Amino acid sequence: MLTRKQHKLLLFIDSHLKQTGFSPSFDEMREAMGLRSKSGIHRLISGLEERGFLRRHHHRARALEVIQLPEMEEELPTNVIRGSFARQKQDTTRIPLYGRIAAGLPIEAMADTSSSLSIPADMLGSGDYYALEVAGDSMIEAGILDGDQVIIKRTDQAENGQIVVALIDGQEVTLKRLRRKGNMIALEPANTRYETRIVPAERLQIQGHLAGLIRHY
Repeated sequence: MLTRKQHKLLLFIDSHLKQTGFSPSFDEMREAMGLRSKSGIHRLISGLEERGFLRRHHHRARALEVIQLPEMEEELPTNVIRGSFARQKQDTTRIPLYGRIAAGLPIEAMADTSSSLSIPADMLGSGDYYALEVAGDSMIEAGILDGDQVIIKRTDQAENGQIVVALIDGQEVTLKRLRRKGNMIALEPANTRYETRIVPAERLQIQGHLAGLIRHY
């Protein structure tokens, strides 16, 4: 699933590659997308990489490779591009629903709830999962919107670039992209209107990473 900005950028990169044989510069991508800074382009590219639509060759300058192009659904009611996500009748399973998590400013963690969420069983792999409802707009460039229900795989480990549920100082929880910088951890939003939050690693506990998303229309 891609946001329209991600879809637009992917098509621009693909067209530029076919016409010129090399990747567009960040300035060209920024101008094509109508953005004021390159940071928004970096976040869009990271989102496309994470979803398997784009590959970045770090050993070469301006080296982007389009892996696949998504299919555009007609008359989508929201800012979302879907691939092969059509729902058919299938087995479902229930996972705990732990309330709302801020995708803007951190909120207190909600530890206990009696709610649960029914989801297609094939969305889950091995391991333990739970769900949270997103509150806020700071992850919109990663395709995560206010009111979405995110599926989280419970773990205390995460790789750089993964979107995680982070518990700060044992009382605040937030959904952000994680970057390690020595003994510090940066929690990056996917919205240029928000600033990255940097905290010492010892103040942060990873409670899981993003494994899926449910959106109701």
